[in-house]
Amino acid sequence: MRTSTRWRISLAARVVAVTALLIIVAIAVALTLSFLLPDSTLTVALLSILIMLPLVIVVVRHQLDPLFAMFRALGGTVASYQDGDYSFGLHWRHNDELGDLVEAHNDLGKVLREQRLDLIQRELLLDSMVQNTPVAMLLIADRGAIVFANLAARQLLNQGRKLEGHSLQEVLASTASSLREAIDRGGDGLFTVARSGEVEEGEDEDETYHLARRNFSLNGRRHELLLLRHLTVELRRQEVQTWKKVIRVISHELNNSLAPVTSLTNSGTELLRRGQTDRLPEILLTIAERTRHLEGFIAGYARFAKMPAPRKEATTWQHFISSLQSQIAFNLIGDLPEKSTAFDVAQMEQALINLLKNAHESGSTPEHVCLSVRQVQDSILIEVSDRGTGMTETIMSNALVPFYSTKRSGTGLGLALAREIIEAHGGRITINNREGGGLSVTLILPA
Repeated sequence: MRTSTRWRISLAARVVAVTALLIIVAIAVALTLSFLLPDSTLTVALLSILIMLPLVIVVVRHQLDPLFAMFRALGGTVASYQDGDYSFGLHWRHNDELGDLVEAHNDLGKVLREQRLDLIQRELLLDSMVQNTPVAMLLIADRGAIVFANLAARQLLNQGRKLEGHSLQEVLASTASSLREAIDRGGDGLFTVARSGEVEEGEDEDETYHLARRNFSLNGRRHELLLLRHLTVELRRQEVQTWKKVIRVISHELNNSLAPVTSLTNSGTELLRRGQTDRLPEILLTIAERTRHLEGFIAGYARFAKMPAPRKEATTWQHFISSLQSQIAFNLIGDLPEKSTAFDVAQMEQALINLLKNAHESGSTPEHVCLSVRQVQDSILIEVSDRGTGMTETIMSNALVPFYSTKRSGTGLGLALAREIIEAHGGRITINNREGGGLSVTLILPA
């Protein structure tokens, strides 16, 4: 509402005042004419009408013209608001209801201007962030036309030139085949591109990228957003950290085995020099034991590093579980699926033996080490459970990382090897603590 302290006259009051004034003038004209023409009533009436009609038209026109002009101005500013132009303001000189409407209209324009300015600033900030992010972004319309590409996308796909207006297939025709295959395959995924130019010694020849895609509707049309993230540097950093961990674990294990072997060898040499050979068999037996442990340790790493691609063959679960029970003890829970499933028998046995061995070493009693196999829709769920000590959050977050182990003599490869095997079969692994204590490891295998 208006806050002006000017004397306020409403539109209704002005209309009443003008109407009353016209009536008074009409009465005065009629009286004047009746005085001048006392014997002609009809003539007086006609003359009064002829005199008052132009006067009424002029007065009404004079009063309504500013109102109509303001209505046209209001309509024009509303049309400007629809076009996104909020720079117009209006002025009404009277302190009345129309003045209140004009002031409210101006206040609305001010709010819209401020919001538009804030939106423009946010758009500039967002555009600056999008253009300078190292992630290549492509917005594709429903017919394959590129409607937006940031600087990283232009640099990656078109040597820095604009991509807007080109079709995606046209742009991909001059890019690496691995990128085209990743986009045609659908979904998210990783792909590698051969590095262009000379490659320095010790560097990989391939660049690794992650492709992510999202579908959404924009202005009533279907659009797809493609995100290409360069992962080579990050993967190399992770690779260095992994190698450091490998070297640390191997060095620790070698020292634990070689140090006692060296000490025992020196002891045996000294006993031979003194002619005291009665303890030599014990010393040699200990050396052989440490050597076998070291041999098994290295063999475990070799198996993990040389894991071949799975050779899948249709296998019945009854036959597979019977073979597994002959190698390690566990309780079978529930009925087995009747239909056969395609997987690499040797690799799946290796993964489950590692999990069952971990369950026996968790502190659980043997009767609580259980295995179940069930089919849920299009997946086979293989669950190994125990009633041991379970895992803390820290241990669980690192449990699937190769070479991570909380056991004094552990290699940290049991769960990592199981994960490698199940993912090579197109599945995944989950780890959860059980209510009441213990751990549950589930392998989810495509049926």
